[in-house]
Amino acid sequence: MATVDGMRPQNCQNDSSLCATTPSKTQYAMLYLTLTLVCIGLGGSRFTLATMGANQFTKAKHQETHFNWYFFTLYFATVIASTAIVYVEDNVSWAWGFGICIMANVLGSIIFLLGKKYYYYDTPQGSPFTSLAQVIVASFRKKKMALSSQSPDYYYGDDLQKKIDELPTNSFRLLNKAAVKIEGDILPNGSIAKPWNICTVQQVEDLKTLFRILPLWSSSILLSTPIGIQGSLSVLQALAMDRQLGPHFKFPAGSLLVFTLVTTAICLSLFDRFLWPTWKKIFGRNSTPLQRVGIGHVFNMASMVVSALVETKRRATAHSHHIQGSDMVALSVLWLVPQLVIVGIGEAFHFPGQVALYYQEFPSSLKSLATAMIALVIGIAYYLSTAVVDLFRRVTTWLPDDINNGNLDYLYWVVAVLGVINFGYYLACACLYEYKNIDKAETDEMNDCTETLTVKN
Repeated sequence: MATVDGMRPQNCQNDSSLCATTPSKTQYAMLYLTLTLVCIGLGGSRFTLATMGANQFTKAKHQETHFNWYFFTLYFATVIASTAIVYVEDNVSWAWGFGICIMANVLGSIIFLLGKKYYYYDTPQGSPFTSLAQVIVASFRKKKMALSSQSPDYYYGDDLQKKIDELPTNSFRLLNKAAVKIEGDILPNGSIAKPWNICTVQQVEDLKTLFRILPLWSSSILLSTPIGIQGSLSVLQALAMDRQLGPHFKFPAGSLLVFTLVTTAICLSLFDRFLWPTWKKIFGRNSTPLQRVGIGHVFNMASMVVSALVETKRRATAHSHHIQGSDMVALSVLWLVPQLVIVGIGEAFHFPGQVALYYQEFPSSLKSLATAMIALVIGIAYYLSTAVVDLFRRVTTWLPDDINNGNLDYLYWVVAVLGVINFGYYLACACLYEYKNIDKAETDEMNDCTETLTVKN
């Protein structure tokens, strides 16, 4: 579209800014089609690659290291896109900017395909959503049935060991009815006669796992919403501040968020090499994903508090100099950097921590959803951040067109208080949550240590 004249509005025939031509319906359609394809491509590759990469490892610590470096690469690439590519588009041409992106995608696809024969592949087992829906339907159909305390009364499928040793867990006990066998449920060969009437115990436990983790997942929505709010409002603040850095460079307000991206990328690399090994030496064990997400909550709240304090100073400076309208406040845009650095540190804790938690705790049939849960959180949170800002514009006077006459700091304080409340909710969920696979991860680590000592001796 950037290189085809027919796909862009006609240029003005004179220097007047009032002669802009409205895009046609076809041009709008092509624009939205392009954006739709971009969203589909990102949704199908960005977070799916993280899960596929983790599937290549068998030990939890290696998978967590993979997630750390995956997010480091993701953030580092975003920094390049937000600076170098934008510079090319602004100073060379849009065609060159998009052309570089196309070449990068082609090169990435070639590298990905070259490793095809080395990848470990999961065997497709059908849609996990169908399996989860079958549990709900089957348990509803058997809602009047009494639960049994004998393992032979439950259907385990091919998992004979559990058939001998284990009963379904007691949490969400009503769902256990979906696995109770009655006459006509099982064929003579041992297979299921009607999948919507009976499920395996494993299917039931998979749905329970999802239910257990949903409260923790929901707390991540209000963890990411302040980040979206801060990102939007920081640009508005930057536009009203002194962005001149030196005699010849004026910092672009839209590039301010690069500080967050760079901070996160740097912290991810440092954490993997220095922080987590030091943590293990001090506490005698590795940090858990829940601990990392909790630390991310703290940094996120601290960032909102710093944002409120900086905005209070910016507005006070504007009032002391009687700044009105589009005039810039005599306060450097670099005052906004600390809040962005703090939120970047927080992201280095909670984003990889969440992915590691979901991937570690989800059953094998739901592993592919681990990173998709993060994508869903980000999408909901950023839509919610837009709605929150719009709500406060409508019901308060805090966000007028001239922010020098508003109270932007009040909104930051509200967001900080909501963060504290959400952190309390997260702590309650984390305290009640019981890891399913953390013991397996620690066993893997102990085996590694044993192997190392054996080799040394």
